[in-house]
Amino acid sequence: MEYILAQKNNLKLVFDIVQKTIKSIYPKYYPQEVVKFFCELHNFENIEKDICGGSVGLLKDGDCFVGTGCYKENHITRVYVLPEFQGKGYGTYIMNCLEEEISKIHKKAYLDASLPASHLYEKRGYVTIEHRKWEVDNGAILVYEVMEKEL
Repeated sequence: MEYILAQKNNLKLVFDIVQKTIKSIYPKYYPQEVVKFFCELHNFENIEKDICGGSVGLLKDGDCFVGTGCYKENHITRVYVLPEFQGKGYGTYIMNCLEEEISKIHKKAYLDASLPASHLYEKRGYVTIEHRKWEVDNGAILVYEVMEKEL
């Protein structure tokens, strides 16, 4: 496995990993309006800004790109592993890389955990510090956890 810094020519690849994962996994946990919210949040332009900011990575296993991660300062903002590769340790690997980068400057890492991912983060030692909800289209509610971990 190799976690590499995403370059601008990887934009479509990162976008496709994120969008495919959201559209495959999130409908099991959230109403369609929330799935749409996540797809719009992680749009082409936002991913491009993050790549240009030097904070997006891609996880490659052999010849296949299986996931992506992103952070801003000490906030992990995007971790996605393609559905067909989930449950094989790839998310853990990405998180290790992100936490290692953050720990060079900060003593704590923060993240906003979606319902599908909160159990992974708890296993890694993250603690919920706040429960939040956000109203999206048609009165649908996005529920998520704000979590932190000492590094």
